[in-house]
Amino acid sequence: MKYYIISGERSGDLHASNLISAIKSLDPNANFRGMGGDYSRNEGLSLAAHFDEVAVMGFVEVLLGFRKVLKYLSLIKKDILKFKPDVLVLVDYGGFNMKMAAFGKENKIPVHYYIPPKVWAWNQKRAFKIKEFTDQVYSILPFEPPFFKKFEINAHYVGNPLLDEISKFEPHPFFHQKNSLSYSPVIALLPGSRKQELANMMHVMLQVVKKFPNAQFVIAGVDNLGATLYEPAIKAGIKVIYNQTYDLLHHANAAIVTSGTATLETALFRVPQVVVYKTSGISYAIAKRLIRVPFISLVNLIADRKVVAELIQNDYSVENLSQELNLILSNILHKAEILDGYTEIKEKLGTNSASETTARMICSNLEI
Repeated sequence: MKYYIISGERSGDLHASNLISAIKSLDPNANFRGMGGDYSRNEGLSLAAHFDEVAVMGFVEVLLGFRKVLKYLSLIKKDILKFKPDVLVLVDYGGFNMKMAAFGKENKIPVHYYIPPKVWAWNQKRAFKIKEFTDQVYSILPFEPPFFKKFEINAHYVGNPLLDEISKFEPHPFFHQKNSLSYSPVIALLPGSRKQELANMMHVMLQVVKKFPNAQFVIAGVDNLGATLYEPAIKAGIKVIYNQTYDLLHHANAAIVTSGTATLETALFRVPQVVVYKTSGISYAIAKRLIRVPFISLVNLIADRKVVAELIQNDYSVENLSQELNLILSNILHKAEILDGYTEIKEKLGTNSASETTARMICSNLEI
């Protein structure tokens, strides 16, 4: 069978690569084409475009980059028609992929959406578009299927792919020595995996470091962004380690995490965290009017209550961040409450292997 798979950022690319691996075990003659990144390419996806060429984020930033997005929408559409896939598999990346879902439906290509758009967060009427343009929906958040059911969408909860990733992780036996770290308490800084996130988040993180002289702060760097973006941290004497996030979380005593998938990863490693986020003033004003959920972190959304502190926009300050971090490091009861919340979240996520479950469902629908 021929599979056209589209993901649009680092975590989606990772999940797409694991899905490709699972499909190959069920369909040895599978042929993969699409848009993604290095993870998917290494697993066998022939790239029509790398997501780095397309990526923009934030309401204003998307508007400014609209011409670039249109260019790649056109490119991918032409490539799909040339490839003639048996199925179009969309992975996360809602703004781009919903347009591709409409295109797939228009051209009578079965559309399977793995990690659907977070329509429960804002503009819930978009769920009608998911119903119209998709054939199958595979959710990785346990609260999504009941939400989708209200729109007569039979979404399948397949488990969360982060559980699969973390189960495969084996800590490096000489992590401290490898990275020239001392054995002082480690506070992990996860500023994000996009250029705009780093620009918005790192300044405050670096100022907080001075408030905790007895701890060592370590930044989880990603090498696809380039070392120059981390220069302010390096000049401040803060260690940046690349592509070792799970090892860092394994050894961390606390973490400061930019809102996104990393908040759930941090929870699954049972590291007490403060969730932070800041964007442009205009983008935030627009988001505040549109978003209809009480939290921004996956940790609190899955728990359906406040488990970890969220410092958003103007609340993301050196003073507030220092106060929350100090609470984690010095208050045993507060730390225990966070860890109890993490236990509750893991129980809600269940034990399914998301990649294998989704692959089986896709292949079953294709009658493989």
